[in-house]
Amino acid sequence: MNTKTVFANSLPKLARLTIEEYISNNNSVVLSDECLTEYKNQRAGIFVTIYKNNQLRGCIGTISPTQENIISEILINSISACSRDPRFEKVKISELEQLTYSVNVLMPPEQIDSTDKLDPQNYGVIVVGSNNRRGLLLPRLESINTIQEQMYHVMVKANIKHDETIELYRFESIEHKE
Repeated sequence: MNTKTVFANSLPKLARLTIEEYISNNNSVVLSDECLTEYKNQRAGIFVTIYKNNQLRGCIGTISPTQENIISEILINSISACSRDPRFEKVKISELEQLTYSVNVLMPPEQIDSTDKLDPQNYGVIVVGSNNRRGLLLPRLESINTIQEQMYHVMVKANIKHDETIELYRFESIEHKE
């Protein structure tokens, strides 16, 4: 795989350029040295979300950082979101013009002892069940308005039964949208 240097002025633009280059040319990208410098010394979990006609088309991320900085995290998760989300087929070249992107920068999760400390507009949620099954929902999801809805969907996503003992975490995130 070859690499291409790109110029991006926002995190979603970096996700877009990464995905377009990967899907169109099977190349990875490197960010130009003078772009997004404030993120080159920061580490965080990152979720890259792809939308097609305002509908989810792919979303992959990391709860905690796995790369040297936020930029590298976005590069890796962008490629995964367009090609490795098990819910969707790989993005096709013909779809690229219809796609929009958001990037969530996650704050470190904090363990909580009650769902009363959740708020789907302000906090994402992570549940961990037996056998280490886990599920995560980002905050501010369009169809999730109550704590009950948030908990229902994250438990289904993790395949955790409602009566199973769980560990519960919440986190804040900063969403960058196109």
